[in-house]
This record gives sequence, C-alpha cells and structure tokens, in this order.
Amino acid sequence: MSSAAELRSGKGHRDENFPVASWLIHPRHRALIRAFYEFVRVADDIADHSKLPADAKLELLDGLEHGLLGRAEAEPVAARLRAALAERNLSPRHALDLLTAFRMDATKLRYRDWDDLIHYCTYSAMPVGRFVLDVHGESHATWPANDALCAALQIINHLQDCGADYRNLDRVYVPQDALARHATRVEALGESRASPELRACLADLARRTGALLDDAEPFSAQIVDLRLGLEVAVIHRIARMLTATLQRRDPLSERVHMSKAGFAGTALLGAVEGLGRRAGRRMGLLPQRPQDA
Repeated sequence: MSSAAELRSGKGHRDENFPVASWLIHPRHRALIRAFYEFVRVADDIADHSKLPADAKLELLDGLEHGLLGRAEAEPVAARLRAALAERNLSPRHALDLLTAFRMDATKLRYRDWDDLIHYCTYSAMPVGRFVLDVHGESHATWPANDALCAALQIINHLQDCGADYRNLDRVYVPQDALARHATRVEALGESRASPELRACLADLARRTGALLDDAEPFSAQIVDLRLGLEVAVIHRIARMLTATLQRRDPLSERVHMSKAGFAGTALLGAVEGLGRRAGRRMGLLPQRPQDA
C-alpha cells in the first residue's frame, strides 16, 4: 500500500478558498497551524482519492491516528504535528475529530437532510476553528459562533464542488430531502449545466448557509487576539461573497470561486469591518464578549 504522503494531491494552504495562517496571524502561531493543516491535508487527500477502496483509506487514516498518538511509527506529518502539539501542551482532540470526518468521507456517500449534514460538519469543519482558538488561548464561549462559521465554510465548499464530488467520488453532500423538495435527483449533478430545479435547490441551500453566517456575525469581535479577530472577519466577509455568488450562479457551469483580485478586495473589506465591530464593542455599542461558564 502507498504511504499517506505519496497520495498527496499537491494542493497546499495557498490553494484554499479561505486564508490558512495568513500574515494576519502572529508568527508564533503560524508554524503550529500549518503543521495542523498539513496533517489534515494529507488525511483529506486520502479520503478524496478516487482510486483507493474504502478499506485502504480507513487503514491509512488509522495509521495517521496511531502516529499522532505515538502508538506506531508515524508518517512525517503525524510526527510533526504530535511534536508541535506537545511543545504547546495542546491536545490532539481536534485532529482526531477531523479523522472521524475523513472516515465518514471514505464510507458515506449520501446525506439525508440538513441535520445529517451539520452532524458531518461537527467533525469535518468545527474542529478546525476550535483548534485555532485553542492555539490562541481564546475562550470556549466563542465556540458556538465558530461552529456556525466553520459549518458555513464547509457547506460553501460542498456547493462549489457538488458536480466534481459526484462525478469523481459518487459523493453527494446536497441533502437528499432538499433534492426531493425541488423535484430533482442526484444524477442531475452529473450534467454540464444545472437544471432549473437543481439551481433552485442549490440556491436554497446557499440561503440557508447565509443564516449560519448571520449566527457567526459577532464572532470576530468576541475574539481577544486582534490579529485572529481580523482574520476571522476576513473569512466571514469572503464567505458572505461566496454565498451570494452561489445564489446567482450555476456551480456546474460557471465560476463560483473568487479571483485573486476579488479575494484581495473582499479581504480588505472584511478587515475594515472587523475593526469596526471591535471599535463598536469597546464603545459599548455591541454586546460584551461571552465568558466561559
């Protein structure tokens, strides 16, 4: 069997829809966050490999877990993350949760309804933000807003890639009840252009994702660390733009990813908005930060 590293897709942190440990993050945190990202990227590439059978994927994912926990000779990415976590006295909990999601990816091809999809996001997306918050020593009281934002980011990605996921992996994150409600079927995702029924279904899901972003609106101002707060504000603004784009465009036939220029402009707007929210909180115009119980 191939090693985990040999199955890398070549995709890196600069290829993601959203910033990963950008220059906004303090340099003392970037190496750890990128070690976490590299571990997750390898696991994701295993789960998304179009040629590997499910049992082989599960065996490789188990190997990453054993390496992370020091139970076996580790893949380099697992060894690096284990050492980086130990240096900062941080738990592997969030990385282990993500491995649960990748095992689901290897074995689960359909999602029943919105709640089923959110359950997946509990393992596939929310731990990423929680990890970054823990790295910065932020309050766990920020987790509800984090979870809403991270779930939204995950679903945006699902909607952007719904055609490719179906064609390449026979994996469909679009909930089955949403397809049925709009009188369409999963096979419509294999077409070169979305039918009116599928367009309506995807637009409805994008609007529902926008409601998650509403729930995440206070998040950036709840964060104590200024640099992380601004990064979250940037990510939130990019997510808003992508959600709006998905309501207007067909992800099967049109570009629904941001250009470099659009990304830069939206990021700047997000940073300005983030500064405004923080100023509003200091002036008492917004609710105070949540406190841990």
